[in-house]
Amino acid sequence: MCAPAYGTPLPQPLQEADFNPVDLEKAKIGQLLFFDPLLSGNRNIACATCHHPEMGSGDGLSLGIGEGGEGLGRERTPGQGDAKIVKRIPRNAPALWNLGAREIDVMFHDGRLSVSDIYENGFDSPAQEWLPEGLDSILAAQALFPMTAEFEMAGNPKENQIAGAVYDRIDSVWPIVAKRVRVIPEYAEMFIAAFDDVDQALDINISHIVNAIAAFENHEFTSFDSPFDAYLGGDDTALNAEQKAGMALFFGKAVCSSCHSGKLLSDQQFHALMLPHFGPGKTRQWDPVVRDVGRMGASDRLEDAYRFRTPMLRNVALTAPYGHNGAYDDLEMMVRHHLNPRAAFEAWDTNNAVLPEVPWLEKADFRPFDDKRERQRLSARADIDEIVLSDAEVAQVVAFLHSLTGTASVKGRLGVPESVPSGLEVPK
Repeated sequence: MCAPAYGTPLPQPLQEADFNPVDLEKAKIGQLLFFDPLLSGNRNIACATCHHPEMGSGDGLSLGIGEGGEGLGRERTPGQGDAKIVKRIPRNAPALWNLGAREIDVMFHDGRLSVSDIYENGFDSPAQEWLPEGLDSILAAQALFPMTAEFEMAGNPKENQIAGAVYDRIDSVWPIVAKRVRVIPEYAEMFIAAFDDVDQALDINISHIVNAIAAFENHEFTSFDSPFDAYLGGDDTALNAEQKAGMALFFGKAVCSSCHSGKLLSDQQFHALMLPHFGPGKTRQWDPVVRDVGRMGASDRLEDAYRFRTPMLRNVALTAPYGHNGAYDDLEMMVRHHLNPRAAFEAWDTNNAVLPEVPWLEKADFRPFDDKRERQRLSARADIDEIVLSDAEVAQVVAFLHSLTGTASVKGRLGVPESVPSGLEVPK
């Protein structure tokens, strides 16, 4: 096996031992829950709506259409009448590949969920000390929060009990969700069979539910069978000449591996890339304008302004659009943005974003992008320097990124169920 001609060494191969073990019985429950709209306030949107296997575990949109929308992926519409959406989801739906890895200790684009004992419950999270006990992993903890988000799954407080409970206290939501699940006999029987501490339906709580969802996500979206992985395992023929050249650039001259490092091809840290801002933003209560300050919103540290977590890259060719807000639908354009963030920021065109038409939001969609002061603040922060590559070298890097696409793993393991115990419509 050839090493890169220059730069950092290749990572060690990913293997099964790098991931949390999966209990298949729990994963099968999680599969049903992942595709069941029962967990949403108005019973009209499931986890899979925004993280669908057929769309690389995302939704194919720059900014998603959440609760109230209809359909899937790029065909999803913003709903009608009183149920129509009032804003887009502020950030791009992240891919779910390899989130069951043992080394992962931070999640979300801004890292607002991390492994920590600050609240003496194992995690630093938006739920603070009210996070439920009994969570198996950070992936299970992550599954709690879309249920509490008004525009993702909860809905409007006037519409359902779950959405109203959010405004009481965040942990008021989860017992309601758990009750919805445990009163369905098929779910109750499966939980009793799979969990040692569940002897009757009344024992089922929200931690059992998200532990099952995490087991499914870990099982379904673990992927380390790409040509690159085969190459790391000793098969020198797994990559063609162009991909090998791109690999050498990735770990060398192009310095991609300074952030996309390690077995997972991410340092799990936060970096400012000067990506243009649009959409509703993750605007904080005291922000003077619509914007997304990234990591600073979670850390309250000025030095973290406009920094976002480095994504992992397995199956990156399947997970467009790219960036925390899906600023680019094209992988090559995203690579070129990294090479010269300032020039790309100035040249960025709104046509690069994949936003389903929502006539009543059109005037607001790009208002932040046109805000001169916010553009100046955002463009003042970049953690990467300009790198010069030829067009041929860019093509080689892109070819290497395509070599990160899994083979059997991307075809699914449990897949999309035909139906779910609630009887609600499965997103497919």
